[in-house]
Amino acid sequence: MTELDIDRRKVLKAGGATLMLATAGCMGGDDGDDGDDGEDGGDGEDGGDGGDVPSEVDDYLSDANGYDGTVEDMTGEDSITIENGANEPDYAFGPAAVRVDAGTEVTWEWVSDGHSVVATDGADFESGIENSGFTHTETLEESGVILYECGPHAAVGQLGAVVVE
Repeated sequence: MTELDIDRRKVLKAGGATLMLATAGCMGGDDGDDGDDGEDGGDGEDGGDGGDVPSEVDDYLSDANGYDGTVEDMTGEDSITIENGANEPDYAFGPAAVRVDAGTEVTWEWVSDGHSVVATDGADFESGIENSGFTHTETLEESGVILYECGPHAAVGQLGAVVVE
């Protein structure tokens, strides 16, 4: 894939997001409230997206491949796995954003070649550039937000986040 193809995809993705935002206000009636309808599935959580998305996560992942504006709720799990090199053209983390409990063991599993995982904020870890089948594991003990990237592919949108509760 050429650099032009990657840039074209980003422009198209940004244009689609802008169109969605521009038409969002036209899609529903204004009932005068602040947008919170109080529905949460009855368990105190906000549905399946892991609750509210912290603004720093949403801002960081705004251009990330595979990010759909939600944080996958994986709280209650002792360990989770995030794919490194997921999706076409293999420049994504799958899922891009997760929510876990403090003490959760997070494993990044390489599903294609030539990737790394490097914490850019909220933690201090870094793998080398590795190939399919490699894993890197961190036990996340501290609450907060961890932002990370694939070193070789950050510029083309391979970014991720973990929200630790």
